[in-house]
Amino acid sequence: MSEHQHVRADGTVSFLPHRLNRHPVVVRGLTADELWVCCGLSAAVGLLIGAPLSWVFSTIAIAPTCIVFGIALGVFVGGGILRRHKRGRPDTWLYRQLQWWLAMRHPLLAGWTGGQVLVTRSGRWSVRRATP
Repeated sequence: MSEHQHVRADGTVSFLPHRLNRHPVVVRGLTADELWVCCGLSAAVGLLIGAPLSWVFSTIAIAPTCIVFGIALGVFVGGGILRRHKRGRPDTWLYRQLQWWLAMRHPLLAGWTGGQVLVTRSGRWSVRRATP
């Protein structure tokens, strides 16, 4: 199929590729943004474990070692868990899920993350129509 068959007379394209605006998967099912968050959280956990251990054993080398091991473990374990949870869902599911979780459990943070626009009411909805 020629590339000119998809171009209309006015010069516009008659179709758009399906995955044009998606973030590419970088490592283990994580996009670049998700990978940065996973690495940051894993490094923080590695630092929290490594700092006391380096103080107890009187060597500074334990802290960066724990950070590196924490990042490696976080990317491989966290990537597998996130890939399993994201399978078959829309691209924005993870971000909306985090917004909803923050809006339900920490309402003060909902304004900062945009969670105040989410519908969080549970219960029956009615259309308030009278039945004849």
